[in-house]
Order: sequence, then C-alpha cells, then structure tokens
Amino acid sequence: MPKSVVVTGANSGIGLATVKVLAKAGYDVIGTVRSEAKAETMQAALADAGTEARAVVLDVADEASTREGFGHIATMTDGGPWAVVNNAGFAQAGAIEDVTAEDARYQLEVNLLAPARIAQLVLPAMRERGDGRIVNMSSIAGRVATPLTGWYCASKHGLEAMSDALRMEVAPFGVKVILVEPGGFGTGIWQGGHDSFPDPERSAYREVYDHAKDWTLRGKWFPDPVWVGRVIRLALASSNPLPRYLVGIDAMAGVVGDTLAPTRVSDFVKGASAGLRRVTRGGA
Repeated sequence: MPKSVVVTGANSGIGLATVKVLAKAGYDVIGTVRSEAKAETMQAALADAGTEARAVVLDVADEASTREGFGHIATMTDGGPWAVVNNAGFAQAGAIEDVTAEDARYQLEVNLLAPARIAQLVLPAMRERGDGRIVNMSSIAGRVATPLTGWYCASKHGLEAMSDALRMEVAPFGVKVILVEPGGFGTGIWQGGHDSFPDPERSAYREVYDHAKDWTLRGKWFPDPVWVGRVIRLALASSNPLPRYLVGIDAMAGVVGDTLAPTRVSDFVKGASAGLRRVTRGGA
C-alpha cells in the first residue's frame, strides 16, 4: 500500500503544489483545507493536473476542529498517517508597535502552535510503528529576521526551535523531523502580506508601508512553488533526510549574508530595503 501523507493548507500555493507532486509520486495524499469550497478548489486543480488526493476539512487554528479532523484522518489511514507536512500558515506585515496583541497571538497560533498540536496528534501512531515523518514548513524568515515582518519572523523562528527540540526527542522512536525553509516563491502569501499591513490613523511607518506594499506585489514574478514540493518529495523519499532544507537562491544567499555580515551592516541593508530610511524622527 502507498504511504499516507497529510498536507495542511492544501488548496493553494506551496501546499497545493506539494499535494500534486506527492500524489504523482504515488503517495496516498490527504490535503486539509478550511472549507468545502477550498476542498473543491483543490480537487479541481488536481484533476487538471491529472492526479487526485483526498480532502479533509479542518481549521488548524482551532484545537477542537484539528482534533476532530485528525481523528477522521486516523480512520482513513489505518491509525494515522505515515507523514504530515505542516504547511498551513500565513504572513502578517506591520511594525511591531502597530500589530495588535490579538493579531500577534493568531500569527503564533497558526504558524507555531498548530504544527506542535498536529505533531502531538500523529506521534503516537508513528511511535508505535517505529517510523514516520513530520515536515514543518518554515521559511528564510525562520533564519533571517526582517523589519515590518517581526511577528511572522518570530513565528517561524519559534517553529525552528520547536522543530529542533522535537527532532531530538522523537529520533529514538524512528520518527524524522524535517524543516523546509523556502525563500521567495510565487504564492498567495505575498498578496496576503500586502493586505495585512496595518492602517492606523497615525503611524510612524505610513510611508514605509506604501513602499513595502509595492514590494509585496512583486511576488508574482517569483519561482513556481512546485520546486518546494519537489524538495519535500526528496526529503520524504530519503531514509536519512537532512534536518533542514533551504530552497531557493535567495534563501541560501540570505542565510550566508546574514551570518557573515556584521549585525550593523545587515541591519542597515535590511532597513534600507524595507524603506526605513524614509522615516523621519518626528514620525507621522
């Protein structure tokens, strides 16, 4: 029987690309989505690609929904999936002082707590089998922090720390934990980042937001997310996968540059790129 793989956030972007790649590779793929409409979107895209996968509706940000959804998945996979790809997530833009506590909590709930919650649900069956894979979708933002995306970077930095600890904890049971760290790819996350900029009546960063919004719209020129799906396929196929996979030239260059450059130099370059040199001391 083919090995079962769950991919969360499967209706678009990297999630949908990964479902297509893994389904074509012969895995029994189950994509999770937040609504029946998104399930239909996923199924239509798969049909156009000449392949298929099953869908389960759940909201990773809701503990009860996630528990119920993965209970259903357990019945579909003879106790639980062989692998899970924690892909569901979103980017939130805004200076630290402009992002509300509520929005920050939701960012951490989806990008950090949800993958941990899902790991707790699938690990008992993996441990019993003595085999399994947990792939956590991080980002170059998990290694390199940038201005105006502080809470998104915090969620991905946290995901990396949690994944590193989890990898060591479950290794004795034959379970592998893998981090995938993409750079810029052409996905809906860029439009989401564009739409999430705060718009307070008074902000010291108003001009910077206008500059950053123009930059986020360039996401459509980035590489196809299928390349990330292919890296995930290679990681799942390996008997000894790497702990982390950087995907994209910009991701590799970003890590090297941030590691080698003095912090003040790195801060200046990233701040200038974000348009922070436009800010005046008086603010708005």
